[in-house]
Amino acid sequence: MARAIWTGSLSFGLVNVPVGIFSATDDKSIHFNQFQAGTSDRIRNKRVNERTGEEVDYGQIVKGYDVGGGDYVIVTSEEMESVEPGRSRTIDIVDFVDLDDIDPIFYQKTYYLGPTNESAEKAYGLLLEAMRESRKVGIASFVMRAKQYLVAVRPDRQVLALETMYFADEVRDPVKEIDTIPVTAEFQPRELEAAKLLINSMTADWVPEQYHDTYRQRVEELIERKRSGEEVLTGAVRSDPAPVVDLLAALQASVEAAQSRQADSRSVGTAKATKRAPAAKKAPAAKKAPAAAKTGRAGAAKTVKATTAHAVASRSRRKAS
Repeated sequence: MARAIWTGSLSFGLVNVPVGIFSATDDKSIHFNQFQAGTSDRIRNKRVNERTGEEVDYGQIVKGYDVGGGDYVIVTSEEMESVEPGRSRTIDIVDFVDLDDIDPIFYQKTYYLGPTNESAEKAYGLLLEAMRESRKVGIASFVMRAKQYLVAVRPDRQVLALETMYFADEVRDPVKEIDTIPVTAEFQPRELEAAKLLINSMTADWVPEQYHDTYRQRVEELIERKRSGEEVLTGAVRSDPAPVVDLLAALQASVEAAQSRQADSRSVGTAKATKRAPAAKKAPAAKKAPAAAKTGRAGAAKTVKATTAHAVASRSRRKAS
């Protein structure tokens, strides 16, 4: 059973629900240590004085904020603690907003909220169902690990999810960041229709299990091959630039390719369904038919033998007379 990384209460109005915060995701990234090439010696990072080159104890390190021009404002640990948010054990919901009103770009990391005892289950379940039916999200703030978070509490299947969020001034304006935005290019109506047709032809149900981290799989295979003593040959992967093609022609070709894949998928699915389908039960008469045929063939053989014996006996009697 997973342990809560934070415990406290979820507050909305005058209602307080004892809850715990649990991790909702698991980082599967492959992590490496650093070694000096050709040796088994680990590389270690040290805190070194830039001027003297000597290592500095952690307790002697203070923080400095760069104000430009090579100048820094030095802040001690005690000064930082004086402005840290006070410890809080409450997630205070201050507003409920429409789920569709929040741009996903504001979401940062997902956690699960769970009731910490049986007495909290009724209030927890009531809030979960009310938010699910109303499609509302609770906006709240709370403190965890000496940091203040803006969060969204939303219904997610059988649990309340807590999304840590970026503040508004942390989200970059794309117009200021990208020179080619906004797009001013013009396109023909038939190009738009072809693009919509392509989207429709590629539309599918969201099934997360069918998407895999193929890079991680290749890294794991590489590690296993090296571990077994296999020599791995390497070479540069050539990547040619994509050719410039006619947009409409490319859209139409893409639609045809997508439709062909769908047709192939349906054919494979039909074939698998046919293969898995149980054989139809035979009628009782059909089951007896092979046995009857077998009996008929055996009876016919006995009749032939009897007729032959009778003929031989008749010839013997005629000779004797």
